[in-house]
Amino acid sequence: MADDTTPQAPAAPDARADRKAARLARQIDTFAKSHGGSAEGQLAHIARGTVRVALVGADGEWGNLVAPSLDVAQKAAEKAGLTLHDDFDGELAAKVRTGPYEWSRMAGIQIGGPRNPAAQ
Repeated sequence: MADDTTPQAPAAPDARADRKAARLARQIDTFAKSHGGSAEGQLAHIARGTVRVALVGADGEWGNLVAPSLDVAQKAAEKAGLTLHDDFDGELAAKVRTGPYEWSRMAGIQIGGPRNPAAQ
C-alpha cells in the first residue's frame, strides 16, 4: 500500500465568485448611501441557485439585486455590512415606503390604476 501523506495545496478560492460578491457589495453600498445611509435586506431563492437580494433603505425606498448563488449573496451582504432578515415580513416590510405608482399597480383598475391589457 502506498503512503499517500503528501500534503496537498488548499483549493484556490473561486476568484470569479469573489469578484461577483465584491461587485454586488458595491451595489449594495451604493443603494444604502443613496437611501438614508444604511440598508437592510433579505435573501430569497429564485430559481436554479439564483438568489434575490431584497433591499430596504433607511428612507423606506426598496430595490432588488440578483446574485448567481446563495454563497455569493451572503458574501456580498457580509462585505457590505447589510443587516439580513430571515423573512420579508413584519419589521422589515413595515419599513418599506410605497407611493401612488406602486399602489395603483397593485390595485390596478380597482382604484383607477392602469389597466392590465392581458386581462381584457
